[in-house]
Amino acid sequence: MSKHIVFLPGDGIGPEVTAATIKVLDALKLGFTYEQKLVGGAAIDATGSPLPADTLEACRQADATILACVGGPKWAHAAYDKRPEAGLLGLRKELDLFANLRPAIVFDALIDASTLKPEVVRGLDILIVRELTGGVYFGTPRGITDIGNCERRGVNTQVYTTSEIRRVAARAFELARKRGRKVCSVEKANVMESGLLWREEVTKLHAEKYTDVELSHMYADNCAMQLLRNPSQFDVIVTDNLFGDILSDAAAMLTGSLGMLPSASLGAGKPSLYEPVHGSAPDIAGQNKANPLAMILSLAMALRYSLDRPDAADTLENAVKQVLTDGVRTADITAKGQAFVSTSAMGDAVVARLNG
Repeated sequence: MSKHIVFLPGDGIGPEVTAATIKVLDALKLGFTYEQKLVGGAAIDATGSPLPADTLEACRQADATILACVGGPKWAHAAYDKRPEAGLLGLRKELDLFANLRPAIVFDALIDASTLKPEVVRGLDILIVRELTGGVYFGTPRGITDIGNCERRGVNTQVYTTSEIRRVAARAFELARKRGRKVCSVEKANVMESGLLWREEVTKLHAEKYTDVELSHMYADNCAMQLLRNPSQFDVIVTDNLFGDILSDAAAMLTGSLGMLPSASLGAGKPSLYEPVHGSAPDIAGQNKANPLAMILSLAMALRYSLDRPDAADTLENAVKQVLTDGVRTADITAKGQAFVSTSAMGDAVVARLNG
């Protein structure tokens, strides 16, 4: 059966990297259908909502949704529920996408782009599994209140349940079985009750079903340090929403550029969301300068996890590696004095490798 993809170009550089990715999809000749829908600031401008009802319904029905990026200074002072980012958070919540997969892979051709020594990052392949629908970003009570005497109080609540922890941990263990069979569970059990519950529940699940996978535990602050000190010790890291947000960005920079890294957000059923790690980069929007490879590699993740074409995912990832080996670079991954190409030209280079 033909698969259907919803593309969400979003804001900033989103339409440019989406266009390059659609060219690549067409070159794969898979016979998939696709459409584009509004989200984020573009949706606010057109409909007044960062997540229009027709966009949400299309994503519910799609075999995979691929989102570029949302946000920008134009909407920075709006209420939180009217900002572009509310559209992304709404998608994750409404589709119950509880597991965010963030790979941090160092390509041999780009090893000098990392700020760490080559011998520290060579061959690096880490997968961070971040819980995505619970924790401090969604817990209640939350808000800012006036408490008198010219004082205000801001409250956010960190909260997790057994089932929320176990389902994301199970996804991490399953993924580790297909990789290096190592999971490091990260929290702050020494100072947070939610962290203690996290550690206890992950340990119980491991003993029940996943003793063939090596399990270790680490405090979040130590994990941040170890990612810089000795990142190759990690295979799969599983952690909560807040720590996952921070640690996955730190791990991303080990590779040298956010413009190279994709991500996947998965749930228990059909809906899924794939997106590059980078933001909307409003400073270069509309200038054909952005790196589309993270978006293209997000398509590869969709082919692997949602579209039942792991063979096509391998083909696409190999094409990207070949393009980098050929020395084709966008501005964000060039060395000083090195020539670089445009967004569209990078997409064309990948297409050429697929057709070659």
